[in-house]
Amino acid sequence: MNEIVTVNNVTKSFQHKKAVDDVSFSISKGEVVAILGPNGAGKTTTISMILGLLKPTSGEVRLFNLLPHEKQVREKIGTMLQEVSVMQGLKVNEILELIRSYYPQPLSIQELIALTGLTPQDLKTRAEKLSGGQKRRLSFALALAGNPELIIFDEPTVGMDITSRKRFWQTVRTLADQGKTIIFSTHYLQEADDAADRILLFKDGAIAADGTPAQIKASITKQSVSFVVDPEKSLEKLYQHSEITDIFRKNNRVYIHTDNTDRILELLFQERIGARDIQIERGKLEEAFEQLTGESKEAI
Repeated sequence: MNEIVTVNNVTKSFQHKKAVDDVSFSISKGEVVAILGPNGAGKTTTISMILGLLKPTSGEVRLFNLLPHEKQVREKIGTMLQEVSVMQGLKVNEILELIRSYYPQPLSIQELIALTGLTPQDLKTRAEKLSGGQKRRLSFALALAGNPELIIFDEPTVGMDITSRKRFWQTVRTLADQGKTIIFSTHYLQEADDAADRILLFKDGAIAADGTPAQIKASITKQSVSFVVDPEKSLEKLYQHSEITDIFRKNNRVYIHTDNTDRILELLFQERIGARDIQIERGKLEEAFEQLTGESKEAI
């Protein structure tokens, strides 16, 4: 089965207000998909419906062509939510063994340690004495304990230091290479740009954009070529080319906005204006986010 998640014409209303409005998409096996959007855009509600925590007001969600609450589905999914809640009174290794026992083919403790960075000290620590970082590692391990085919992370790296965050995304890529399907939300746009194969960008309960990070950036943001050139050098020859939509000087550099950066590079060499230190900027996800949602990245 190639389609792991199917969302068909799903609407969710709370007291006559639509949090999600007639949303449809599907996610295939092995995809790493980021769900982005400003606060209140519908992304958390959508994730909750995929997990079976909320029922759609109308439309249908299917995982592995089954309804989210069915036992066969629950055995194939793992999740790591933003709020970490663990059972007190038990040690980490005891919690892991308990959760592993619920699944038909769980990962071994050794595999979970290798994937999540749990330490021997972590395993011996009681849940109520865990630090914030230890709780995140435990939550990650619990999401993977059942060897799930679909893994859903809601703001997974909140509270992680740089080293832990880097390790987390390396593990996510390892899991994706194994054929796992991964859905995550994040307010760190650079994480989505770096880690996701595909982005679903929500606005006002609907999908404003759906594509690879490169496709979304290319469709909405300005591409540019910048370079350093002798201030006395005339740029008149460049103004004659239709591929250039705008050209200006700023901070001792010349910037050219264009839809075809490759062609601009050709022109710079053809016209022999002495351009040096040439840089290409193909747009930033932050710019696309702001233009598509009308929100700054701080509002995610």
